[in-house]
Amino acid sequence: MQKQGLWMVAVISIFTAPFFFASCKKEVSSAVNFKYDKELVPSMHTDSVRVLISDSGLIKYKMITKTWDVFDEAKDPYWFFPKGLYLERFDTAFTVVFTIKADTVWNYTRRKLWRLKGNVFARNIVGETFTGDEFFWNQQEQKIYSDKLVEVTRPEKGILVARNGMVANQQMTAYEFMEVGENAGKKTLIYVNEDEENKEEKAE
Repeated sequence: MQKQGLWMVAVISIFTAPFFFASCKKEVSSAVNFKYDKELVPSMHTDSVRVLISDSGLIKYKMITKTWDVFDEAKDPYWFFPKGLYLERFDTAFTVVFTIKADTVWNYTRRKLWRLKGNVFARNIVGETFTGDEFFWNQQEQKIYSDKLVEVTRPEKGILVARNGMVANQQMTAYEFMEVGENAGKKTLIYVNEDEENKEEKAE
């Protein structure tokens, strides 16, 4: 009887084992079938970032952010900074020539286009500050622009308001306000380079 019982256990084990392994295989298969959306899931996620970025062997930028998501496999590859970004730009002597920060930032790496949204603040080398809700920085065209209201604070010279946006070089040392004066289409050009600091020109 004991031998017969052992034989019955062996038979049951043989017949139930395939079902057990089939069940395990099904679970593994369903886990592998996870769909990875390159547009929604970052290929890299990093917290508490403080990094120096070089270009052509020279350190050009310092970047500080709480969260950095990289979508380099998206159709339009980009970096995303959902919790804000602080960025400094250096010259060859490692002097800070430009500072900018915002609540939310996108950097479309292939197009070299930055979009800065929410409480944008920028400062140029002569201490002028620029504030607004949204700015774009086109590194290929080497310009920064906005089509929204921008407030410019000039040390010892007062505050200027560009109600319809502005365009500037990427150091923000030369800029123009859009559609000023009584007639649409007029622009005010302002140059604040060190060798032309006192030069201001109005153009229609």
